[in-house]
Amino acid sequence: MASIFSDYTTQIVSAGATLLGVSAGVLGCFIVLKKESLVGDAISHAALPGICLAFILLGTKNLSLFLVGALAAGLLSMLIVRTVVKYSKIKFDSALAIVLSAFFGLGLVFLTYIQRIPNSNQAGMEKFIFGQASTMLRREVYQLLAVGIILLVLIVLFWKELKLYVFNPEYADSLGFSTKRISLLLILMTVLAVVAGLQTVGVILMSAMLISPAVGARQWTDRLSVMVVLAGFFGGASGLLGTLVSSSIRNMPTGPSVVLALSVFVLFSLIFAPNRGLLWRQIRHRQNIKSIGRDKVLMNLYYLSLQHQTPHAHSLEAIGLGREKGKEKHFRRVLDKLAEDGFAVKEKPDYYRITDSGQAHLAENGLIEGVKHGLL
Repeated sequence: MASIFSDYTTQIVSAGATLLGVSAGVLGCFIVLKKESLVGDAISHAALPGICLAFILLGTKNLSLFLVGALAAGLLSMLIVRTVVKYSKIKFDSALAIVLSAFFGLGLVFLTYIQRIPNSNQAGMEKFIFGQASTMLRREVYQLLAVGIILLVLIVLFWKELKLYVFNPEYADSLGFSTKRISLLLILMTVLAVVAGLQTVGVILMSAMLISPAVGARQWTDRLSVMVVLAGFFGGASGLLGTLVSSSIRNMPTGPSVVLALSVFVLFSLIFAPNRGLLWRQIRHRQNIKSIGRDKVLMNLYYLSLQHQTPHAHSLEAIGLGREKGKEKHFRRVLDKLAEDGFAVKEKPDYYRITDSGQAHLAENGLIEGVKHGLL
């Protein structure tokens, strides 16, 4: 591990991937909460024809000019989407899908044409599809750092506006904020983040860098500030871990490794997050079923107590639980637990009656009214 960190290339690539993960993860929170996750995908795919066209016009590989071409193509794609939505009945997500496929198809056509040019300048152009992080230079890390700082500063400066736009755009309009300008700002920030990350993960996987950290962070909290911090952490950690994995395994590409590491974070969040995780949701579901079953038994005991002037114990059959075959043991355990909690009394084997504490429990939870209709 120490030898990996001492390698200059690994240091550069890991720094760049970490910076990209942090900035993209933070920005992605607003895209996910706005339910415009496909925007990042559309912009990243639309960047390919811009990169190819820049090469065709210039005839040389210049990363800075490629990124300018990608930036122009990304902005053009979103302008087309907004125009189509405004002047037609096509919905936003449908327009995004159309533009995404059209621009990416055009990019593949340009890429095929470039590969047939009779010189060696076009070598490596196809790596923009999946990224070429291993060729990252120090100045490109500085570029990523600059982009990250710009994005974070913009988010801090326009935190209130972005928050209003994401959660309640109508209220933002009523307060005098221009939601069109805020939307344009978010699009510009997304284009900037996508263009900055093309060399690391490529046009196909860049959308995962925007969306996955935010999706994972959303499982852990309902607070935007906490979600932004978690998304930045997930993105940065994935960039670092993905780089280390690709450095440790021969011929392992960095971009896909970063996305796979990010997928592990998301999968872990989806399963183990306390509030939204599948595991805890299943646990709460089982607890609710047990609680409902306990209240059902207690309500039946209370109903039977109303039929007598004096306290009177009843059998499982009388309580109405013996009718469900194969569940006598379960209901017997429920009654024993009620007796242990003081809500019922076991006077003899399989004979129980409700206590004053049991009646108070039903009253506190508003379950008395449901008893009047008979046994459940």
